[in-house]
Amino acid sequence: MHNTEDTRPVAIFDCMVFLQATARPSGPAAACFRHAEDGRIRLVTSDVILREIRNVLDRPKVRAKNPQLTDASIAAFLTRLNELAPPRTDAQSVFRYPRDPKDEPYLNLAIAENADYLVSWDKDILDLATSDGPEARIFRNLAPRLQIMNPADFLALMRRSTAPATKPQSDASSA
Repeated sequence: MHNTEDTRPVAIFDCMVFLQATARPSGPAAACFRHAEDGRIRLVTSDVILREIRNVLDRPKVRAKNPQLTDASIAAFLTRLNELAPPRTDAQSVFRYPRDPKDEPYLNLAIAENADYLVSWDKDILDLATSDGPEARIFRNLAPRLQIMNPADFLALMRRSTAPATKPQSDASSA
């Protein structure tokens, strides 16, 4: 569970968000990551998630599509990620997701950390927010406060949450 003294919203990003954050520094996934760097959210990862991120970033096919991903840029990114979100021990598996078992580490971490946000482009994950299927209902019961959204929607939410509040004018100021 997260530190009760830290009141920042807790966010979990899936592997593709991390890949896109490293490959496209001006894209929405990188902007999501900057919210963690700026301290607006508390990003949470686990050992298994970090292993997946490393594996994906090291794939020859991924490197060929993204030549800006060099050993140095990946090492710098992973170092920064470890500073921002030291990995938690893998969360206990309380939710099974037969539709896509590879998503279970993210889903179970969201449950264990009582996360506010799970940010993903993965349709299997995103469907858990809106589906009426039994798996989705079970998951939402296990993580009732969790909002699942894609990076663009997350950024819009973050913009709204930091928009200056408009103060209504009081009648006393006109007297």
